[in-house]
Amino acid sequence: KLDYLDLYLIHWPICLKQRKEGVSGGKEYDLFPMDFSSVWAAMEDSQRLGLTKSIGLSNFTCKKVADILSIAKIPPVVNQVELNPLWQQKKLKDFCHGNGILLQAYSPLGAVGTKWGSNRVMECEVLKEIGKVKGKTVAQVCLRWAYEEGVIVIVKSFNAERMKQNLEIMDWSLSEDELKMIQHIPQSRGIQAEAFVSENGPFKTLEELWDGEI
Repeated sequence: KLDYLDLYLIHWPICLKQRKEGVSGGKEYDLFPMDFSSVWAAMEDSQRLGLTKSIGLSNFTCKKVADILSIAKIPPVVNQVELNPLWQQKKLKDFCHGNGILLQAYSPLGAVGTKWGSNRVMECEVLKEIGKVKGKTVAQVCLRWAYEEGVIVIVKSFNAERMKQNLEIMDWSLSEDELKMIQHIPQSRGIQAEAFVSENGPFKTLEELWDGEI
């Protein structure tokens, strides 16, 4: 019952159609390629009609962002993706920022506690070491790093103290040596999205889904 949305995103670059109720009560889907031209045209119409202030993407690779830009009359303002010190997405960040698109990190702390995330970011020894020297939490180190990278962060906490700590990243900075330490953390994508890979779907391998950005 909203009059408008602030931001409306294409969640994944793929179409799903519910097939039937699964044996365990879960839903099963067939996978189809997305018609970027018609879908993005509808997104643009939503903005023109005042139904949303801004439109954007989520989980789009450099190639798929470029595909949208090639047909867009209104370019996306943001690409919301997995991004944290263990998956820094430098190529995607440079590409998006070079085209005036902001990156938004939906898992700046590794999405611990979700079915798709893990504690690998929060347990990273490099981040712990930096936090110990700085007198900051690992979460604060991650959020400050993302801020210095020009990335928007989405943090989720129901803990009042942690919400307060999330805001306490503006009056200090990471040193050049600390930034280099983070830069050299081994990189790996945490969220593979295997559910969108199928022999009968548009993406038959993870390499195809992520255009090699894995």
